[in-house]
Amino acid sequence: MNQRWWIGYGAIALGLPAVGLAIAPALGQSALATYSMRVTSAEDGPVQPDQGLTLREAIELANGSLIPEQLSEAEQALVQPLPAGQGSRIGFDLSAGQTTIALVDLLPEIVAPELVIDGTTQAGYDAEVTYDPKFPAAPVVSLTVAEGSEVARGLTIAADGVTVRGLSLYGFRTSERATQTTPPSDIFISALAPPVDASPLSPALELFRLDQPDLAPRGVVIEQNWLGLPPDGEFPTVPSAFGVTVFNAVETTVRNNRIQNHDGSAIITGFRADGLQVSENAIIGNGLAGMPDAIRLEGTIAASAITDNLICANDGSGIYLFKSEGATQISGNAIQYNGRRFERAAVYLMGNDHQLSDNFIGYQPGPGVAVTAYPLSHRNQIRGNRYAELDGLAIDLNTQGNTEVQDFQKGDGPNPPRNSHHRRRETGNAAINAPQFDAYSFASGAAEVTLTGTADPGSEVDLYRVTEDDFPYSPLTEPLGTVSASPEGTFSASLALPPGTRVSAIATDPEWGTSEPAAVAAVLAADGTQPDLPATPVEPPSCDPPTPPPAPVEPPPPLEPLRLEIPRNVHFALDRSNISAESAGVLDQIAAALLEYPFLTVELHGHTDPRASNAYNLALSERRSLAAREYLIRKGVPLERMRIVPFGETQRRSQGSGRVDYARDRRVEFIFTDVRGLDIIFVNQEADLQLE
Repeated sequence: MNQRWWIGYGAIALGLPAVGLAIAPALGQSALATYSMRVTSAEDGPVQPDQGLTLREAIELANGSLIPEQLSEAEQALVQPLPAGQGSRIGFDLSAGQTTIALVDLLPEIVAPELVIDGTTQAGYDAEVTYDPKFPAAPVVSLTVAEGSEVARGLTIAADGVTVRGLSLYGFRTSERATQTTPPSDIFISALAPPVDASPLSPALELFRLDQPDLAPRGVVIEQNWLGLPPDGEFPTVPSAFGVTVFNAVETTVRNNRIQNHDGSAIITGFRADGLQVSENAIIGNGLAGMPDAIRLEGTIAASAITDNLICANDGSGIYLFKSEGATQISGNAIQYNGRRFERAAVYLMGNDHQLSDNFIGYQPGPGVAVTAYPLSHRNQIRGNRYAELDGLAIDLNTQGNTEVQDFQKGDGPNPPRNSHHRRRETGNAAINAPQFDAYSFASGAAEVTLTGTADPGSEVDLYRVTEDDFPYSPLTEPLGTVSASPEGTFSASLALPPGTRVSAIATDPEWGTSEPAAVAAVLAADGTQPDLPATPVEPPSCDPPTPPPAPVEPPPPLEPLRLEIPRNVHFALDRSNISAESAGVLDQIAAALLEYPFLTVELHGHTDPRASNAYNLALSERRSLAAREYLIRKGVPLERMRIVPFGETQRRSQGSGRVDYARDRRVEFIFTDVRGLDIIFVNQEADLQLE
């Protein structure tokens, strides 16, 4: 996806000029007639009298730009007036097998207040076929792009109280043209959005009305939809660019949707998104080829909340805040297996007064939560969360001295104790000190152990059990309780913990926010030894929809080491990243093994030969890894079991310079891991070697 739109997107938010606008009906128009309409035709094209009512015609009727008298008698029979004061309703009565509406051009911008577009009215929709509200039942009605066409947006909403329910939207992107002002999306919400191709260097863009907050659409609801994937759940032939874009709207609700397979973010905000509520969604496998973060919040986001979502297997951060204004609440989410393509924090906070509580954050190639230092980011409270399998700290407070790209995306590791008041201004959460235990081990008494240490005076110290073997820092597994530090900066807690328990802690000061974690301390037995606690089996979480519980089965016999005679590499032609027919056969074998053995995970290591620049080869190796991953995705391999690692030319197969040597260099290697801890033997192959 072309990423150049973002420069213009930010420029428009700052009031820079643009042109090329199509004049839309004014917001808030009064005296609109309202109707109950049944869409019976999946065709798209010019509005004309015929035998079936199309979605395009229904939206124009709701907008007041079309009147029933302009339709045929058959179409008029599908349009019933509603009493004044009600919003229009669009339902569906499409013929079986003809429930995919393939657009040839943008639909009219929705300017009718309180309009409801309800795909659950279509025959065949069954809301009961689900076991979790985060995974709504599969829609029947699809909204996509006609073959040979390019349509930037599925639905564009510019009115209060609009509800979109029970639809599948996918395939909306602009591969062949730049989108320099607004991103292509399944659903785009803004007060009179500009056309896709408006240039930020053109005359003033008056229709945005960014200085008139009363005109921003209020109370839009997006619920029970599948965004980015068709009703059969397969990976789309053409992925959408973004899921939901809230560019200039207030009190938008995005709930109970499945948002998956986008090249960019699942949910992204722009100029204004105050009061945004994102709840009980399954946000999986987004950021595949563009902006990688699942939820990216920019602009004003006061009183927003992200609650009770599954945010899983996205290519960047699960939640990324960038120069946003206003505070958000992030609670009750499962944020796991993200960072599939980039090493980033699971949650990246920028700004003040955010509340991050009661989430599960884990399986991340980066820290759990990173708090930036630039711009100043203070009073962010990060409490009551559980963490697992992190490559970094559970909470990482960045310092301004570390301003490389990786620092902003991933964090910069443990901070030293604050030794100057200047640190308040150069470190996230004002450099609140991590607690320090008085010792690395504490002897247990008859019934309990007393833990003592120091923290910033007056702060609240949350104690945690840790279960992983990382040292001296470990993910905070389970909250144990809270004590307050004295005015002198000391704390003490007596807890009933068995010998062998390992503990850590974080401190929170309302004036500054939450600290990084303390180095781990251990609970010893009365004789001074540290026994090993029995390991608790942990079932790794999944991104899959819930299924009915299986019937009880007999326990399987003990597992023997597994020997798989499958290939572990594929090769590429010179300067190419496409999958050859021979490589496809190899990938079919790899996909079959991954599907047969769900305990296998894999890293896809991309490589090139040494010709061309380092930067070019690094990008080429990433494209090769992405191509191999997309092939496996289409074969049904879950995203969370795969991770991209490009190496460029840094790990050649040999040091030769012959045609065969270079052909062996041009490869993707599959580095498998068996999460049960068994030995696996894989074999290299060269059947698909492509000589120049």
